[in-house]
Amino acid sequence: MNGAQDLGGMQGFGRVVPDADDEHFHEAWESRAFALTLAMGATGSWNLDQGRFARESLPPAQYLASTYYRIWFEALVRLMLERGQITEAELADGQMREPPSPLARVLSADAVPAVLARGAPTEREAPSPARFAVGEDVLARQINPATHTRLPRYVRGRQGTIVSLHGTHVYPDTHARGEGESPCWLYTVRFDARELWGADTTASSVFVDCWEPYLEPLAIDRAHSPTSAGPR
Repeated sequence: MNGAQDLGGMQGFGRVVPDADDEHFHEAWESRAFALTLAMGATGSWNLDQGRFARESLPPAQYLASTYYRIWFEALVRLMLERGQITEAELADGQMREPPSPLARVLSADAVPAVLARGAPTEREAPSPARFAVGEDVLARQINPATHTRLPRYVRGRQGTIVSLHGTHVYPDTHARGEGESPCWLYTVRFDARELWGADTTASSVFVDCWEPYLEPLAIDRAHSPTSAGPR
């Protein structure tokens, strides 16, 4: 979706100042919010892309005024409210009023290291040959979906070149909508920075991982190009 989270190339937000390498959390509650988000994600109540969509769906003013883990926490609250796992009244005073919702699985403390080490691989068996090849020029599709997508606004409608293939992976757009994994080929595409932002940019190239439905051959008739990004 087009939201406050998609800030690439936008001006007026100041410099990006990286934290120190060993500075993961700034306040004690942040580590708890992170742990709660991982623990609830492990229950299978929602998938990775639904979690991302919940974060980027926060109102823009709230999103931009919130710290990183405040965004995570507010999204967790939204996800749990939507699924009836907590109520507004319980949030207000911290007192449980409804019996716990049944969960498909529970992440125990002793399993955390192994689960974090394993991660959640998204690669799947290829349903068909790759449509594009390394070195091929492509066009990022001009789309404006109302739900989650991993295609940044600043590359839409822009020309790039395939530089690598990464196999087939869960397609985030359908996954976030609860419509299945729809595995698609994943490519790294190089975009000339001047193609994105004009001659005033100080960058040279930008590399973006793009699922196959985000791309079309450069030679396609752009006047008749489809505007949705459904899986092929």
